[in-house]
This record gives sequence, C-alpha cells and structure tokens, in this order.
Amino acid sequence: MTATLDTSAAPARRARTRRMALGLGLAVIVLALAIIASLAWGTRSIAPSAVWDALTSPEATGDEALIVTTLRVPRTILGVVAGAALGAAGALMQAITRNPLAEPGILGVNAGAAAAVAAGIAFAGATNIGVYMWFAFAGAGVAAVVVYAIGGVFGNNGSVVRLTLAGAAVAVVLSSFTTALLINYPSVFDVFRYWDVGTIQGRDLSIVAAVTPAIVVGLGLALALTPRLNVMALGNEMGRALGANPRTTVIVAAIAVMLLAGGATAAAGPLAFVGLAAPHLARAVVGADHRWLLPYSILLGAVLLLGADVIGRVIAAPAELQSGIMTAIIGGPVFIAIARRRRLAKHERPHACRRPPHPHGPTVRAVESPRRRRGAGPPACHRCGRGARAVHRHHHRPAARCGGGDLRAGRPARRDGGA
Repeated sequence: MTATLDTSAAPARRARTRRMALGLGLAVIVLALAIIASLAWGTRSIAPSAVWDALTSPEATGDEALIVTTLRVPRTILGVVAGAALGAAGALMQAITRNPLAEPGILGVNAGAAAAVAAGIAFAGATNIGVYMWFAFAGAGVAAVVVYAIGGVFGNNGSVVRLTLAGAAVAVVLSSFTTALLINYPSVFDVFRYWDVGTIQGRDLSIVAAVTPAIVVGLGLALALTPRLNVMALGNEMGRALGANPRTTVIVAAIAVMLLAGGATAAAGPLAFVGLAAPHLARAVVGADHRWLLPYSILLGAVLLLGADVIGRVIAAPAELQSGIMTAIIGGPVFIAIARRRRLAKHERPHACRRPPHPHGPTVRAVESPRRRRGAGPPACHRCGRGARAVHRHHHRPAARCGGGDLRAGRPARRDGGA
C-alpha cells in the first residue's frame, strides 16, 4: 500500500515542481523587463536600440551612451543586488521569528547603520557615500552582534522572542542617539538626509563591488538553510526530532540577515517595505515551502525595488522621487492589505459552536476521548449534568461542549441538576 501511495503522489509532486519552475521563469522574465525599463526610462528616455549599442559597442561615446554606462548601469545593478538582499532577508526573518509581519530592521540593522553614518559625518567628516558607506556597514554589524548577545544567541538561553525584543530595544536606543546627533549638529543633517531617505541614485560601480561579496555570502547561507527552515516551521521540538538544531539555524539565519540587510542598507540607505512585501508576494504564489519561497523572494525583491525606482523617475520627471519614498508609497497599501486580510481571516472565521452560552461558564476543562470506555455514559457538564448533544471543534481543539459548559468525558449525566 505504501508503494501505491508513493506512486500516486509522485505525479502531483512533479506537476507542482513544474508549476513552481514555470513561475520562477516568469519572475526572471519580469526582472529582465524591469532591468530594461531601468536602463531605458528616466528623466531622459533612451531607445532600447541605443541602450544596446551603449552596452555592446565600445565606439559608442555620445550623451546617451554616457548616461547608460556611467549612471544607469550601476544604478540598475545596485537595485537588483539590494532588492534581492532585502527580499531574502525578509523571508529569513519571517521564517525564524514565525511572524508574517517581521522585516530585516527588526534586528536593529537599519538603526545601527543610521547611527554609524550620523556619527561618521559628525566626528570623522565623512561626507562622501564611498566613505560613510563603510560606517553604515560597520554599524549594522556591530548592532547585530549586540542584539545577538543580548538575545542570548551566543549562549544557551536564547530564544526567538528574546532576540526580537533585544532588536527592538537596541533599535530604540540607537534611533535616539541618531536623533540627538542630528539635533546638535545641523550640518550632519544636510548630508545624512540624502542617505537616510534611501536611494540607489548616484552610486557608482565601486560601491556595488564593495557590498556585493557580503550579499552573495548572505544569499548562499539563506539558500542553504531552506531545508532546515521547512523543518523548523513545525516547531522547535519537532525540528530537533527531525535533525535540525534550532539554535544553529537561528544563528546562521541571523548572520545571513546581518550580511544581507547590512550590505543593502550601507549602499542604498534604509528601504522600507521591500523586505516585508516580497516574501508575502512569493508566499501567495508558492506557499510556505522555503525551497521555493527564498528564490521567489529574491527575484520579487529585486523587481519591487527596480520597479519603484523606475516609477519614481517617470512620475516626477524631470525631477526624481527617491527609491525609499516610492517603496514606502507602494509598500504601505500592501502592508495594510496584509494586516486587513489576516484580521478578517481571524475574526470572520465561522464559529464552530453557535449555541447560547452555558450558565456555568465557557471554560472547557475536559476533552472527550475518541475512544471512550465501553459502557460509559455520554459526556455531561460536571456542574449541572446537562448532556452534550454534539462534540464540536472549537479553535482547532476537539472539545465536548454543551453550549460552552465544562464537560467530562465518560461521566453519566446528572439528573438532579445540582452543582
């Protein structure tokens, strides 16, 4: 019988694999279209043929070729790299925290990078993106290490909840420090605001080359964790029983998030909602299987960031709206839709038991066993003896109910109605 079941399930698995692969191919095509749009559209539109000539012909030296090669190519590459990093980091955070509204900044990476950039501008005179980018990367790393230490990741008393609370606390402290610097050093604000708004404009290939190795390592760690993330979704105890060490998984995932979010934030500044929206869009297509969820999140994160950047160039021409502003404008409604959908799913689920409340209280303290002892009476309320006419499933927990009263399986119904 086992062989029959496996044989019958194999075609369904193969069909699902083909669908997932086809969807991944479509995501690659959408990303290619976004890259073409990023190279061709902007404050000055360039024909695709001119873009191709600028990329392939070394003799192309006109204004259009100069715009494509020196401005739009680094911008597009950084958009792909940073968007992919934020999408993967968001999927990892939602997986290890089991919180669908988690995003990379929950570990204090963004706050650490911002505090380091503000301090570098104020005390070291760093006014160039090529200089204070390194402050941002170092600040993100230091903040992540502090959060991991407080959250107990390096010890034996760590937990996902403690790690999340530590991240929130460190982020608040660092944000206060950044605000104090901006208030007391007005010149810092003039330079800091261009990084803090979040943009991929004005970055050259040297900045892309500086952050790409860290992001590539983070992506490799994230993809290597996908089997363990699927096992850990069943819970820590079940994951440990199936061979996945929860502590090791959380540590490796946290290191990957630090590399991914730290590199993207250092190069492009804080970019809101990309790490939140991309995993949800991927989950709507592939479900909760992280073997597919991570690759989809990587591609969709790049598409979201590049698309937001192109839209910001087009709608405000001849000026531009920074990528961070556009991702917030696009991601805000997505966030509201996600929260609204989950709220409706929680509160509008059909109630399992529609009978009026029992006078002796709603708590169910005993559950009817599916294999009651032979000869035992029907389940009854332990106070009034009123029997239950049905056993309902209430909030996914099988319970014998008499309209909300306390029942004891196997106890004969009392006839006197006393307490």
